[in-house]
This record gives sequence, C-alpha cells and structure tokens, in this order.
Amino acid sequence: MARTPSNMIPLGTISPNFYLKDTNSNHEYSFEDLKGSKGTLVIFMCNHCPFVLHVIKEIVMIANDYRVQGIGIIAISSNDIEKFPQDSPEMMTEFAFENKIDFPYLFDETQEVAKAYDAACTPDFYLFDNQNRLSYRGQLDDSRPGNGIPLSGNDLRSAIDALIYNRSLNETQKPSIGCNIKWK
Repeated sequence: MARTPSNMIPLGTISPNFYLKDTNSNHEYSFEDLKGSKGTLVIFMCNHCPFVLHVIKEIVMIANDYRVQGIGIIAISSNDIEKFPQDSPEMMTEFAFENKIDFPYLFDETQEVAKAYDAACTPDFYLFDNQNRLSYRGQLDDSRPGNGIPLSGNDLRSAIDALIYNRSLNETQKPSIGCNIKWK
C-alpha cells in the first residue's frame, strides 16, 4: 500500500474549472455548476484505495452535514481504468450506491482535471471558499488504515467550520496520505 502525500499547492489558488460526467446521474457538470454558496469541497478518490475505503463513511457524513450549510461536495476519480478496471464509471456508480454517496462522483477520463489541481493521492481534499480560492488542502484527520487512531474528520471539519463561520484558518495544514493516483 503506497503512502503518497498531497501536493500542498498554495492557499489562495483559484479552483480550476472542469466539465466532467457524473457517474451517479450521467449528467455533465462544471465546477461552477456544483459549487456551494459558502464554499466547495473537491475530493479526489477512487473505488479501490484502502485509504479511501477507510474514510468513505466519514466523507459521506461530512457531505451530509455540510451540504445543507452551503458547501458544495464534489468527488472525482482520475485513475487509469485500463490498468484499474475496478475504478471504471460503471463501478463508480456501484460504489456510490453501496456507500450512499449522493453527491456528484465525476470521472476524469483524460486525467487533465487531476493535473490541473496537482492532485497526487486518494483521498486528496481541496476546500475552496465562495470566491473559488483554496482555503484548505490536506488530510481528513490523523487516522490511517491500521494505525489505531479513530476517524473523526477533525482537520477537514475544522477547516469547513472556519469557512462557514468566517473564522481564521491555520495555514499549517497536514497533507493527506493515500494511494497515488494511477496515471496513464
């Protein structure tokens, strides 16, 4: 199991736009279509990564907790499906159903979106404010598969709360750790 850290792009970076197909609805969406009134969380993830499987329930809880507060939630899979067919759009739809993911789960077939975001691992979290400026990039919390630390979502939840309630956010942010994106 690879342990690849996030690329910590500069805070304030403007969200790259995209136009990708949602495997839950079969509609195509842009960042602008899906952004929230208070901010937007973009999550790079996939179906088979043990790090994603470890945190998927917490990701769904965070989505359920914060969408009603004006945070747009977007998941994107960019893995090479020729080498990793378990990450195909059909399997993404099944994964979303099994895990009760009812926010957009987009397929980045060309991997251009992952490159635009400088995404490195799954899961990789990017939180943008309502002006599409990056306010947080980093880990969900300190829990990892097998390390015995319980899931809390504390780091990401604190960042979202700071955004919603207009509090200052600590600029010292820990990178996410996960499997590397499977590049073509």
